[in-house]
Amino acid sequence: MALLAVAVPAHAADTSRVVSIGGAVTEILYALGHDKEIVGVDSTSLYPPRAMKEKANVGYMRQLSAEGVLGLNPSVVIAIEGAGPKETMNVLEAAKVPLVIVPDSYSEAGIVEKINVIARVTGATEPAKCLTARVRADLDALETIRAGIGDKKKRVLFVLSLVNGRAMAAGTHTAADGIIRLAGATNVIGDYEGYKQLTDEAVIAAKPDVILSIQRGGPGVLDAATVFAQPAFEATPAAAQKSFVAMEGLYLLGFGPRTARAARDLATTLYPDLKAAPLPSERTGETAACPE
Repeated sequence: MALLAVAVPAHAADTSRVVSIGGAVTEILYALGHDKEIVGVDSTSLYPPRAMKEKANVGYMRQLSAEGVLGLNPSVVIAIEGAGPKETMNVLEAAKVPLVIVPDSYSEAGIVEKINVIARVTGATEPAKCLTARVRADLDALETIRAGIGDKKKRVLFVLSLVNGRAMAAGTHTAADGIIRLAGATNVIGDYEGYKQLTDEAVIAAKPDVILSIQRGGPGVLDAATVFAQPAFEATPAAAQKSFVAMEGLYLLGFGPRTARAARDLATTLYPDLKAAPLPSERTGETAACPE
């Protein structure tokens, strides 16, 4: 198997039957006009909404079944960095299925890199130029919007879940940290990387102005009432203002083509007085034709 990270082949791979792993990967493949070649997606591939209706579901990106992937007879698997488990990837390797790993960094440059890596694999050079130009124009407009925030940045705590009243919170080098920064705010957790469970004392000491989370239904749902009922959160500035924001997970954390919009939406929620004109892609229409 060819395991590829940044160094992708000089020529496009056989993309006649693609299994796409990762919401941003699937979104980019659709945006580049390669949706017809996709035979399977993972459960995080929620945009466009038709992806989950049209394609076979191979499960959650970190809990993939080799049988589920191989059963679709893929010509190539394009997976976001972090997909797994390792045992599944080893089985794919033994089956000699080409596997392209798309780097996942939580920055403006990281979005463009995703597009370019996938474009080189699929041979979608011209559509990628168009999509990259759109993304960069939106990110440039976002920078202008951020300039209106000033020096008084909101202090944001991203909570992934509550376990026995303890918050699983995002530190640095996470998608949550990246989107908070893009929205012109400060992640209150800066002393560790990744996700960790916070003590009550740490929550109180962080003094968040806003609690940020992702929308979810069913068991484990997080909402303002649930979060601020916890004693540690009750003592925060966020609780005093009942400042709780929840957004759709892939939109908020995917770092794909719509990330500038997500950051703009978060920024205008955090800063209600912020003036934010529509982004360039919203004025022209995101479905305006890019050459195939």
